[in-house]
Amino acid sequence: MIFVNSMSDLFHKEIDRAYIDQVFDAMEHADWHVYQVLTKRSSLMRNYIRTRYDGGPVPRHIWLGVSVEDAAHTSRIEHLKQINSDARFISFEPLLGAIGDVNLRGIAWAIVGGESGPRARPMEEVWARELRDTCDRDDVAFFFKQWGGARPKSGGRLLDGEEWNGFPWQIVPEPIIRALQPEDA
Repeated sequence: MIFVNSMSDLFHKEIDRAYIDQVFDAMEHADWHVYQVLTKRSSLMRNYIRTRYDGGPVPRHIWLGVSVEDAAHTSRIEHLKQINSDARFISFEPLLGAIGDVNLRGIAWAIVGGESGPRARPMEEVWARELRDTCDRDDVAFFFKQWGGARPKSGGRLLDGEEWNGFPWQIVPEPIIRALQPEDA
């Protein structure tokens, strides 16, 4: 799995469309990999994808996601759902506030985590728990990454006493699944 532009945003307003085209050309060509594209500029991604694929489906090996840190940014979820793709995911990281009652149907994967670093703002347990319950209700794979903090690993990965390692295997393209299996299987 390749996280595209993991420390930047492919859909930042200053990124040239020709560059975005080159990135998508490369991803489409190398369909033996799974690519994750994550953005905060959800409307720009939605508009680009609609134009590039003429409203048709995005290749299954290109996973599109949005960052949603609190209830004020849930419109990004709706933009994501307007893209014709089975491989949609949301990163609720850093989770900085309650998300509220949202409909996650049609989303394959949710990743939840607290902010990390020396000035990390705390994540409330109830926010993570509510998202876990929403994912359960809406049939979304739920992955709890970390509590966050100045030393995020020391906070652990347990939510209500267990690790949550949900992964959307149902959207992984079949050739990739076969490649991951041992030869004698």
